[in-house]
Amino acid sequence: MNSDFRRVWLSSGISGIGSWLLVVALPVQVFTLTGSASATGLTVALEALPPLLLGPWAGAWLDRWDLARAMWIADLVSAAAVAALLFATVDRIWLIYVAVLVENAATTVIRPAARALVPAVVGTGAELARANALSAVSASTIRLVAPPLGALLLTGRGITAVLVVDIASYLLSAAIIATIRLRRPPATIATTSAVGVRPGIRYVVRHRALRGIMLGQTLFLTANAGLTALLVPYTVERLHAPGATVGYLISGLGAGYLIGSALSSKAQTWLGIRELLAVTQLATAAAFFLLVNSPNVILAIGAAVLIGLPGSILLITAETTIQRTAPAEMLARIGALFFAADSLALIIGALAAPAVTLLIGLPATLNTVAGFAVIAGALTLIAVPGHPAAFTRTAQPPQRRTGLGT
Repeated sequence: MNSDFRRVWLSSGISGIGSWLLVVALPVQVFTLTGSASATGLTVALEALPPLLLGPWAGAWLDRWDLARAMWIADLVSAAAVAALLFATVDRIWLIYVAVLVENAATTVIRPAARALVPAVVGTGAELARANALSAVSASTIRLVAPPLGALLLTGRGITAVLVVDIASYLLSAAIIATIRLRRPPATIATTSAVGVRPGIRYVVRHRALRGIMLGQTLFLTANAGLTALLVPYTVERLHAPGATVGYLISGLGAGYLIGSALSSKAQTWLGIRELLAVTQLATAAAFFLLVNSPNVILAIGAAVLIGLPGSILLITAETTIQRTAPAEMLARIGALFFAADSLALIIGALAAPAVTLLIGLPATLNTVAGFAVIAGALTLIAVPGHPAAFTRTAQPPQRRTGLGT
């Protein structure tokens, strides 16, 4: 891998360490302050609001701007947002919500920029699959190590220690990404043939493969978000364990992700894209059922490992397919559209699951959520085409004056 990719990879890894510490600490902190599953779910939902509302426009802007510069500026904004959490108390719970919104607004820039920057530095051939697999392996390792570390910091030195580490990780990430040497040629920026959000929406809607992946993944991630929102109440009320135990469940998930990431490149040669997406969704759904019906923490951690293994192959396959299928000049905005769909799924799942719990109880809700992941696998088999030619980049659809417009 070239030096620019190594910088992207290192920057993502460093900021990921801080972010995964906060993934455990923040929901536990909110649940501790409020004692409310709904408040915890609201925190998760707010993480998804900026990508949903701002993501498509951020992607269109990124297609015409310097990607590396956008990323390090967004890292600095994220550091400032996390710093604001140092002043949050039970009487100023709103400060947590504001900081979550600002941090995730910055992430709305970072994620599609990184998705577009990786194929720009390594190309779209075999190196791209290897780059995505390497990134997933490192992310899985971080997911394995950082959550229990976050739990230890939270129970030891408290939320302040977690926040300081996260701030430092964003600042170091910004310093590294600022040294990226690749700059998009001015001609590429100036001659981007379609500007704004609508051309990206039009392309996805008319491209059967991208449209099918979006439908299947959105439903699947809705189920995943519902389970995530209920993870702390599940740990406390069903497993009868401290809230910080969530860190060990996420660590188990990271172990599964690590194994799956190492297998992902080979897995993409075993099955067609449609079949691989559907099989990994169904396998993850089965592991969801194992998790939510586990009687103790040990078995729950084992189920989390089984979730991560097919889950990582699913995410890497979808990521690589999007990067190879979307036109280079529209990759950031199409990537942002997928992130917006992910965010819509996160909002629906994070808000709906706690609400349904009030009606049918926690055990029934957890199993219902797992059932939606099974439906997602079936939808993928129906909506995603099976022929390999469906996953090639096509010319931009002709401009029309009807429907989504120009």
